[in-house]
Amino acid sequence: MEKGLGIAGQLGFGAAILAAIGYVAYSVYADASASGMGAIALLPFLLLFVALLIALGFEFVNGFHDTANAVATVIYTNAMPANVAVVWSGFFNFLGVLLSTGAVAFGIVSLLPVELILQVGSSAGFAMVFALLIAAIMWNLATWWLGIPSSSSHTLIGSIIGVGIANAMLHGKSGTAGVDWSKATEIGQALLVSPLVGFGLAALLFLAMKVLVRNEALYQEPKGDTPPPLWIRALLIFTCTGVSFAHGSNDGQKGMGLIMLILIGTVPTAYALNRAVPESYTQEFHVGADKAYAALSNGTVPTMRPADARRAVTAYIADKAYKPETAPALAVLVKDIDRQVVEYGSLAKVPAAATENVRNDMYLASEGIKRLAKDEAANLDDTRIEAVNGFKKSLDAGTRFIPTWVKVAVAFALGLGTMVGWKRIVVTVGEKIGKSHLTYAQGASAELVAMGTIFAADHLGLPVSTTHVLSSGVAGTMAANRSGLQMSTVRNLLMAWVLTLPCSILLAGGLYAVFSMVF
Repeated sequence: MEKGLGIAGQLGFGAAILAAIGYVAYSVYADASASGMGAIALLPFLLLFVALLIALGFEFVNGFHDTANAVATVIYTNAMPANVAVVWSGFFNFLGVLLSTGAVAFGIVSLLPVELILQVGSSAGFAMVFALLIAAIMWNLATWWLGIPSSSSHTLIGSIIGVGIANAMLHGKSGTAGVDWSKATEIGQALLVSPLVGFGLAALLFLAMKVLVRNEALYQEPKGDTPPPLWIRALLIFTCTGVSFAHGSNDGQKGMGLIMLILIGTVPTAYALNRAVPESYTQEFHVGADKAYAALSNGTVPTMRPADARRAVTAYIADKAYKPETAPALAVLVKDIDRQVVEYGSLAKVPAAATENVRNDMYLASEGIKRLAKDEAANLDDTRIEAVNGFKKSLDAGTRFIPTWVKVAVAFALGLGTMVGWKRIVVTVGEKIGKSHLTYAQGASAELVAMGTIFAADHLGLPVSTTHVLSSGVAGTMAANRSGLQMSTVRNLLMAWVLTLPCSILLAGGLYAVFSMVF
């Protein structure tokens, strides 16, 4: 593990970073030019550049902080040399990001207060982005320096909650009004349950392996630098590959969602609307809007003005209180959005001056429909729920998209981050969780379970912690083998687990309050 990158490796690493920065700058310029946008003013451009660097910096830190878990087992079982393992893992993190669905990205973004998302290009929007990203990076670096496997997912979600609470309190509201707590609860449950799943399933898988595979060498610590038997070595490399790919697919999306917020706020003409939707989109959108309008108006003709409808829907999302005018207001908003899209002919033809307003209306309607469809007070039957949810899919297709270059940039940051700074976490996972050295069977069991858990969460659009799942999986195999656990490390892990959310909430909330006065 003491081998460095060498002079050639360092030069290549630096060249890759410069190439990635150049690629990001060119992509933004090309997209802005293609959308017909004029030159960006100097200050917003500088803020955009700094915000993108910080967002990619978060993914870089995420790479060496979280992905170290994926390579710990192959390094400590001699399945792969350390320098080869981190490059291998970095490459598959890269692929995982490129092939991700984007569902997790927008699940994270939906935690943010809707009023901040609607004004993301304002000073409050920049304060939000800078506060939550810098807070997440600070906590990740602090726990990495101490060698404690902490969760980047927990950290980012805590930072988002901190910004939401601070924003609500600065505007004279209760702190609980600043966060979508239903979504936060859903994500929190995934983060809470996944380590328990990792511990239990890894322990059961290890015990099943002991019964079914009677090869004593698999349950003993490696001797010197001797690699494991070929088939178990292949299995360990496979699981390392799977965890790396799954980590990229799940964790990489968090940075994507935040980068899209930054781009929407600073270059709305190019990124506020998905101008690459198929030709059939406009007609499908119109049909879906008519069905949603009928479901929401329920046989009446709402007389509310669009401006009043926007205020009513925004208040409903923020206060979470259904009122008699809520559904009619959504109906008016749906009809107004449909009118605009039909008049322009397609999303690609929406003029620059109207782009941000159309996008905000579509996002607002989507969030309103999401809440209304689950609100028992709205008393919608299954047919009406199906109609509004069908239209929500059209709204999301027009506003929730990730350009290929954003995926490539995040993939570069995560992959390169994997190749540096990984030793501290690897040593903790490989040597300090159990009282005995990690065996081949324990490494394979922990990584198989981690890989499956992360893939399942990705499919469901939920963020989980690679760190917690794999660390708890290793602990589960140690417990199942009666190897004993190093309680000092377990206490540190639990402390990090318990403290990550409150610390990141306080950090992000404090930074947001400061940045709100600066910007």
